[in-house]
Amino acid sequence: MDDTSAVVTGASRGIGASVAAAFAAEGADVTCCARRRDALESVVADIADAGGRARAVRADVRDEFDVERLMEAAARAVDGIDVVVANAAVNHGDPGASPLHEASYSRFDDTVRTNLRGVFATVREALPHLAPDGRILVPSGAVARESTAGMGAYAVSKAGAEALVRGFAADLEQAVGVVDPGYVATDLSDGTGRDPDEVAPMFVWAARDADAEAVDGEVVDLRAWKSATR
Repeated sequence: MDDTSAVVTGASRGIGASVAAAFAAEGADVTCCARRRDALESVVADIADAGGRARAVRADVRDEFDVERLMEAAARAVDGIDVVVANAAVNHGDPGASPLHEASYSRFDDTVRTNLRGVFATVREALPHLAPDGRILVPSGAVARESTAGMGAYAVSKAGAEALVRGFAADLEQAVGVVDPGYVATDLSDGTGRDPDEVAPMFVWAARDADAEAVDGEVVDLRAWKSATR
């Protein structure tokens, strides 16, 4: 991925941090975004220690002006953007123990604003700087497509994000797809599931090696990745 520019939102921990490190390890120049600057700078320092290229840009995907500045900073650094991973997400409540009918309006609104509107802002503000053959990847999971008790507003927001991907894929020349790495051990899953480092290479594959037609408007899951790379 030499000479590739990547932007990863929600890069201060979990999947985002691992994906940023995986892209950098493959030679990409990575712009990392999150709301917490201290945690973000720690991730960037680890990438630099490993010989990678990365920078930290504090931004909140709920604020389109923050996202606009993020994309402008990334594009200025390396003359454009090749890959965007719209990873920033929240889950206000314990997975499996957050019934939708019990969700407060404030939690529902913030979940949708971050996980759905935040993806919309990320894609929209990246477009003026995105290469014609660029790719946009949006992490998601089975809860977006299967009724799962207790997943509340998080499941709703992810279903909306997948619909957003399909809409962008229909309208844009660049490939926009969903990456479903299965259940991953992050703060959003109470730390249970696969190690984020195990699934980070899946995003590199979806951004670089997978056929654009297999990504665009589609859900790329673990089975597709393993089948293609075994």
